[in-house]
Amino acid sequence: MTTTSTGAWDEPSGLAARGTVILLTGRGETARTYQRFGRRLASDAYRVRVVETDLDDLVATRKQVEALLGDADLPAPRVLAGSDTGAAVAARLGALADGVVLAGLALPDSAPVTEWQDELDARSACPTHQRVLTEDEGFTRGALAEPVPADLVAEQPPVPALVLHGDHDTVTPLAAAFAPFPAARLRTVVGAHHDVFNDVSHRSVAATVVLFLESLKLGAGLPDIVV
Repeated sequence: MTTTSTGAWDEPSGLAARGTVILLTGRGETARTYQRFGRRLASDAYRVRVVETDLDDLVATRKQVEALLGDADLPAPRVLAGSDTGAAVAARLGALADGVVLAGLALPDSAPVTEWQDELDARSACPTHQRVLTEDEGFTRGALAEPVPADLVAEQPPVPALVLHGDHDTVTPLAAAFAPFPAARLRTVVGAHHDVFNDVSHRSVAATVVLFLESLKLGAGLPDIVV
């Protein structure tokens, strides 16, 4: 498996890639934030590319996404994924892709978190992930205290969508995270905090994402694989 520190993970050698996931980061996060998640999806033969979302220049962020979606070397289906503000951006750009996966959605009225230890606890209860955030020199501490732009309102994309949210998320209430997506496949992660891709149940969350991707390969109607 090819892996890099810049947010690119490829399928193991000898396997044919089954699709591409382009992941948009949330507030304060870097590509390193998603090494574990990226490696896990790549082990199931999905190529993963990370775009570090710039809330101050969403035009540049969109151009990066469009460049990856236009890369002929990245196989379809091409899916946008995002966490926190990255989830809201992924939803807004969803029409460009074949599907979207949204986790830990942040909204303009999401609750700010000001103290560092409170931020760690709000993000994840996983000690491994808390250590990753603490040791990542590129990670911006205090990012959850930054307001979500007032115009960054999530909307239902016109493509198949999976929305995952923790029922212990103190940043965005579960009901508020699900409300914008009446046509999506909604999944509550029991006991999870804000960063459900990297919380204690990260294995089950990744498996849920893979099930969505596998269904999407069969068609936009997301037909069941195991019944």
